This record gives sequence, C-alpha cells and structure tokens, in this order.
Amino acid sequence: MLDDFNREALRIGIDTSLPAARVVRALTELVEVRGKPARIRLDNSPEFISHELARWATEQNITLQFIQKGKPTQNAYIERFNRTYRNSVLDCYVFNSLAEVRALTQDWLFRYNNHRPHKSLGRVPPKSYPVTKSP
Repeated sequence: MLDDFNREALRIGIDTSLPAARVVRALTELVEVRGKPARIRLDNSPEFISHELARWATEQNITLQFIQKGKPTQNAYIERFNRTYRNSVLDCYVFNSLAEVRALTQDWLFRYNNHRPHKSLGRVPPKSYPVTKSP
C-alpha cells in the first residue's frame, strides 16, 4: 500500500495468500493510524473486488477507484514500487521462512521511506517530504 502524495510505502502484506478479510484488517489498521483517505486506487485482483472490501469501504465512506483491466499504467506508482521491491528484496535472497521475508521487508521499508531519495519528491525520502496544510 502506497500513499500517492509522498510515495510512502505504508504496508507490504506477506503470506502464502492474502484474502479480502486480511486486506480489510490491514486497511482498518491504517485508517486508525493515518486517518481515512477519500479514495483508494486498486487493481482488479480477487482480494480487491470482494464484497467484503466493498462493504468496508461503504461503511467507511471511502471510494474504491478501480483501474481498468489490462491498464496497469493507471496505477503506475504501485507498479513501479512493486518492481523496486521485487528487485531489491525478493530477487536477491533465498528465504527459509515467511518470518525471514517479513523481517527483511520491514528493514527495507524503513530504508525506502526514511533514506532513499525519490526524484519525484525533489530527491528527498518520503518521510522527509514536507506536508503542507491549508490555513
């Protein structure tokens, strides 16, 4: 899950499968910590087109904005992020357990958000990108 505004990686779910209930739980936790977004952009994966996620979004008054099928460029930030994560973590190691993948991922997420400069943000990491608030 990415924040489109500052490119911050909010969460990476790692397991043998990620059913809709797990997605809803992760989103609920993020809403509690970060606040409620107006909308969430997602692709048409089974865990995202579920009735359970749709019901949750309706209850939260959050719009689910699906990209068109076969148009991954409509969700370019996450596609780019997925490639970066895959090249930096998944393709570099042979893992012995899910716990090992999770630990390496948490370390990588910290470095990605706090140290890795992003060209689109003026060469600063997501956590350093200034948030402007309206008066």
